[in-house]
Amino acid sequence: MAVYFDHRVEAPDSSGTAVLLAWHSSQPLLAVGSVSPASGGSVDIYLQHGEHVELCHVERGFSPALLRWHPTKPLLAVGWETGETLLLTHPHGEHTPLPPNTHTACITLLEWSFTGARLVTGDQAGVLAMWKVDARGRLHGNHLTKQQYNKPLTNCIFRPTPPAEDVSKLAKAAVSGDEDALDKFNWRKASKGGGVWSPGSQEGLTIYASTADGCVFSVDDRGRSVPLLTVEGRVQKLFYSERRAMLAVVTDSLLLSQFSLGPEGGAQELSKVKLSGRGGQNADIVWTESGLLITASGEQLIRLWDLERDDNYVLSLDENLGFEKGELLNCVSYCPAKEVLAAGTNRGRVALWQMVTVTNQKGDIKTQWRLQTPTELEGNISQLQWGSSLHLLAVCSTSSVLILSEHVMCSHYSQQVAAVQLTPTQLSLTYFSTDTHLTLRTDTHIRAVQVAKDTVTVWDGRCVTVYEVSGQALRSTGSFQCDSVALAVHEENIYTVEPNRVQVRTPQGTVKQLLVFSEAEGNPILLNVCRSYLAVGTDAAHVRVFDLTRREAKPLCNAKNMAELIPDLGALRSVKCSANGNQVSILITQINGRPDHRVYFYDVEMDTLSHFDFFTGRPLSGLSQSDDGQRSRDNEPELASRYPVSQFWDDSEPRLFVCETVHVNSEFHHASQSHATDKVDVLVVTFFVTQEHGLLLQDTQPKPPALQGLLGLDTPYYYYTCKLLFRRGGVFLADPGEQNMDSDNAPPAAPPSPHMVVRRALRDFVGLESCDKQTRDAMLNFSFYLTIGDMDEAFRAIKLIKSEAVWENMARMCVKSRRLDVARVCLGNMGSARAARALREAEKEPELEARIAVLATQLGMLDEAERLYQSCGRFDLLNKFYQAAGQWQQAVETAETHDRIHLRTTYYNYAQHLEALGDKSLALTYYERSDTHRFEVPRMLMEDNLSLEIYINKMKDKSLYKWWGHYLESQSEMESALRYYDHAQDYLSQVRVLCYVGNIQKASEIANETGNRAASYHVARQYEGQEKISQAVHFYTRAQAYNNAIRLCKENNMDEQLMNLALLSNPEDMMDTACYYEEKGAHMDRAVMLYHKAGHVSKALELAFATEQFGALQLIAEDLNENSDPALLARCSDFFIKHSQYQKAVELLVAAKKYHDALQLCLDQNLTITEDLAESMTVSRGSAHLTEVERKELLEQIADCCMRQGNYHLATKKYTQAGKKAHAMRALLKSGDTEKIVFFAGVSRQRDIYVMAANYLQSLDWRKDPEIMKNIISFYTKGRALDLLAGFYEACAQVEIDDYQNYEKAFGALSEACKCLNKAKSRSGDETDQRLAELTQRLALIKRFIQARRLYEEDPAAAVLECESLLEEDDLDPAVRVGDVFGFLVEHQCQHGNYQKAWASLEELRRLYPSVNVGLYVSQQSLEALQNAAGIRLRHGDATHTRRDTDNTLAHNGEDEEEEVEEDENLDD
Repeated sequence: MAVYFDHRVEAPDSSGTAVLLAWHSSQPLLAVGSVSPASGGSVDIYLQHGEHVELCHVERGFSPALLRWHPTKPLLAVGWETGETLLLTHPHGEHTPLPPNTHTACITLLEWSFTGARLVTGDQAGVLAMWKVDARGRLHGNHLTKQQYNKPLTNCIFRPTPPAEDVSKLAKAAVSGDEDALDKFNWRKASKGGGVWSPGSQEGLTIYASTADGCVFSVDDRGRSVPLLTVEGRVQKLFYSERRAMLAVVTDSLLLSQFSLGPEGGAQELSKVKLSGRGGQNADIVWTESGLLITASGEQLIRLWDLERDDNYVLSLDENLGFEKGELLNCVSYCPAKEVLAAGTNRGRVALWQMVTVTNQKGDIKTQWRLQTPTELEGNISQLQWGSSLHLLAVCSTSSVLILSEHVMCSHYSQQVAAVQLTPTQLSLTYFSTDTHLTLRTDTHIRAVQVAKDTVTVWDGRCVTVYEVSGQALRSTGSFQCDSVALAVHEENIYTVEPNRVQVRTPQGTVKQLLVFSEAEGNPILLNVCRSYLAVGTDAAHVRVFDLTRREAKPLCNAKNMAELIPDLGALRSVKCSANGNQVSILITQINGRPDHRVYFYDVEMDTLSHFDFFTGRPLSGLSQSDDGQRSRDNEPELASRYPVSQFWDDSEPRLFVCETVHVNSEFHHASQSHATDKVDVLVVTFFVTQEHGLLLQDTQPKPPALQGLLGLDTPYYYYTCKLLFRRGGVFLADPGEQNMDSDNAPPAAPPSPHMVVRRALRDFVGLESCDKQTRDAMLNFSFYLTIGDMDEAFRAIKLIKSEAVWENMARMCVKSRRLDVARVCLGNMGSARAARALREAEKEPELEARIAVLATQLGMLDEAERLYQSCGRFDLLNKFYQAAGQWQQAVETAETHDRIHLRTTYYNYAQHLEALGDKSLALTYYERSDTHRFEVPRMLMEDNLSLEIYINKMKDKSLYKWWGHYLESQSEMESALRYYDHAQDYLSQVRVLCYVGNIQKASEIANETGNRAASYHVARQYEGQEKISQAVHFYTRAQAYNNAIRLCKENNMDEQLMNLALLSNPEDMMDTACYYEEKGAHMDRAVMLYHKAGHVSKALELAFATEQFGALQLIAEDLNENSDPALLARCSDFFIKHSQYQKAVELLVAAKKYHDALQLCLDQNLTITEDLAESMTVSRGSAHLTEVERKELLEQIADCCMRQGNYHLATKKYTQAGKKAHAMRALLKSGDTEKIVFFAGVSRQRDIYVMAANYLQSLDWRKDPEIMKNIISFYTKGRALDLLAGFYEACAQVEIDDYQNYEKAFGALSEACKCLNKAKSRSGDETDQRLAELTQRLALIKRFIQARRLYEEDPAAAVLECESLLEEDDLDPAVRVGDVFGFLVEHQCQHGNYQKAWASLEELRRLYPSVNVGLYVSQQSLEALQNAAGIRLRHGDATHTRRDTDNTLAHNGEDEEEEVEEDENLDD
């Protein structure tokens, strides 16, 4: 919590009543304008504590009108009511008047531009002028521009300009070669639009000025004035939103208009709204950068309008905080840096609201304002203004001007004494050892306080004063001047600091000892005394500990530089030492100014540093932790994302350390830590810190919301300061219910001096607050050993304790530490059999938290039990817990949201609870929700028949109608009962009552209309009793009581109806009826049918055979399957064979598993074997009916039959299943399905099948399908049929020669054939020698012909000779066709015009082959030329030229050949 120090300004005697206030934006300078009836007006400047700057005093015989500070320099613009304007400089008090005669009326406008380079002035006569001010704050000559509007000017604002460029960055960019940066400094490019940089160009100013008649003008620094917009009424405030480019205008009648400003300067109205509240000149209006409009107009509330969210709300005062009823709010001021809204009242109080941003579960952000305790002043407050970088608040009242500065409330605890600051000059002291409370009032503002057992030391920033307790009062025993930034007290010594040393003083200020620090170690800024040890922290991040047990302080260690051990250390924030001086805890601020989320522990003896990271909720890796790892992991989420704000060591126990932590995302203010702790939930974390075990988490608990903050730790208590919620006059009240919480829970009446400190017992000492030291030490040791998991030492520490309260407290500790084994021992020593039994029964629960919750419940720790059930997700047990605790609303909510499976049970239990309480109306509602109202509500309302009947008629529930009908029937009210039975649609009850009263006719109608079986059965019984058989049979049939109907039919020979009834009934009735027909010897067809329908097929067949009912046999046989009796199946099949129904006979034989007979029947009768039939005859492997050999024989027979019938695919399938792949391939070859043949060959992987497939593929037109050719080569290769592959290559070569005359490809094919024969020769001996020799000869001839054709282009004569020599070879053909050689010669001779030789060659060819078609060998063109030259025409058949399809080449290209050859070469020899 913070308090505000008020400093009254030291106004000169000549100054009158203050009327104007103006703060400098950054420096702590306050300008005050005053009016005195005697001397006129004056302007003065004051410092932050109200000191008057004598040189800065200006007096005139008239009143000041406006005050405005320069945005950066200590330069004040002052406007007077006569039109005079001057600039006042601090601290020298220089006056610079503006040129006279510019303004002759009262100044109404004074505004600086954002950089301070321009000043705008305006007056009541409508004159507006703009002035230029240089960098030193001096006025430059005459005004830049002057406008005359002839109307009083009311308001003026500058439109924000884009941020100016950094000169240094611009220069560096220009040096590095940035063209744009160079252009900024190049004046020659100014005319090209390059935008020369200059300091003056940063302004580019536009101002908006308003007049009293509602006009707003846009004026630039070049003197151009343009009317922008007009509103109704006098303009009181102008606001500009840079983000939205929007101008807001508020008139004196509180009419708010918003205008959108375009880039060309036009304004378009967006909205217009009339704000509620009082208007006029006295309304104080404030605009925030976030778009919030705040007004105070002398009402009891403040009105706020959020223009961004289009929302509005009000803030009011709270009498519970010390405000008075009817108190009015006159003025407001908002501090954006602190997010605090201040308002002044007519009763002299300053109300402060802290803005808090809250995010709900949906992610929506809402703004809340928290009213704080008021600051009390004197008089009617008329003005408020926040200002300076120190965020000071200036308050102007009717009596004086005061400056309020925020100060963190001083507090200190030591040796059972606590001091808490109430006001700037008042302390509340609490002595817990004697249970007394004192109040200390001082003449100066208290900035620090230190308490000891018998003394109180306060410091006001300049002077230290020591007070001693004398009875019920405090008296001053010493005082001395000191401007120390830190203060500490130990016994009779006072420790203060000055540069590079700590002074040890007496209460009178005498320096007894100096503790010197070197320059490198820095200046001491932090002091802390714990027991008899002093910890010192310096501004150079050094830490040092001193022993104070002796006459003089003795250092325990050398100064340790924490900056060497802690990365990113900016400054030390807090340094505290343990009670034995061995451990020093440190909180730091990082380099970026943010508080670190770690707490560091420096071990003085071991010279080591460790830390606990609250951001992750874990200690430094490597530190020892409790053996209970599950507990540590459970605490991690609770501790994560936090940082410490304060820390304390136990005053007497050196192992115990505590700190306060808040969430990382909370806003932490260095000036006031209270803001962070107010805004977020604060968690108090306690550790055991030892050299052997490191950091051990002992306990975590939330700070109670009514308490302000942690003050200290002194086993067995935490000490907290209370929030000051009420302050009025001299009466102060802490948070209700917090006074005397250490003694009892009932708060006493509010005393004049509140108890501002309360103590709360540590978790391990609840109920043991008044225990002796031995018990206290034993409990601490037990807690410590329990934390580290050493159970032997833990029990050894408490073995001598006999108190049940102590054991109960230790059992409570087990809830926190989650040690059920220890809890059992504690419960045994407590003698709590009930709790021990509950804990034993809870062992069946799988979750540890659920079992611990049972223990917590037995120990009365209900909040902890609730939290444990929630954490483990056992909402069913949480529901039972709420019910047992009588928290029915929570139980219902839990069931509705998380425990839906027990929702109705919860409703029912709650209804029973309400019924027991007598709240029957609400109980009725919950009985309905539990869906038990049909029984429970009549039971509950049984004694009130009227209410029950009304409820039943209201509910219109059939079950309730039926119940009420039964009740009325029991009361012999038959007519009413029938009516309610009708409402309930209970037809049986209606029929029963009607039959009872003798109206069986009406009962029959109801049974017929509704078809209700029970009603029909009841009527049938009635008719049977009256021997009306036909009606009885009818109603038995409608009731589906067919056995009764059959019984009546048999007894009364009603055979015609008997058959239909039997078919509708069950198999037993069918069998009984069939036997009846069979015994009677009539209607045998019906007997057969009934036997069949009843499932007695054998009996039906026997009777059908016996009576020769062939039609019935047909129907029965359709239902036979493999599950039927084989003998029966065989008998039926013989019957169907006898009657030539062979297909049905085959199916029955297959069902009887007589596969050979079925197959023979198919062959004998030429029945087509379908795939379904074949599959039904296929026996699965491992069948018990056939061996594997018999199974394969059967499959082969099926396949043979399919082959005979031409079903080759099915035959292939069955041969394959029989393992006869060769037979399967032969069947597939007969089918001619090339695709399946290729696939089967590929999956079979057998040589003979590969060869068979290849042979088949050669029978196809492989010349036109390259895929077939590829498969042929592949299959011959895989089948090792190299001689066949060679033959195929020969065939390919011949095709190339005959069809395409492509001897090159033919040569390649024959080469492949030779390779194949060579490999075949190596395997089969000399069988292929002759064939290989022939191929070699053919290759030689083809090669000579190819070479001749290639040689022709270079040496035609040699080529011709080679061809002629080829013709002389005896075995030239078929290696090279003779016609191709002659054709080559003819073509050559025709090309050279030697037609006679060409003709001779042609005649020679015709002589050798008389029937040759020369057109196959000689081109048409050459033949035409030859015939024309010879004058002889060839016959048409001889001259026909067949076009060579040169495009259709061999399908297997060179790459394919190479691939197959390579595959062939890789074959195993």
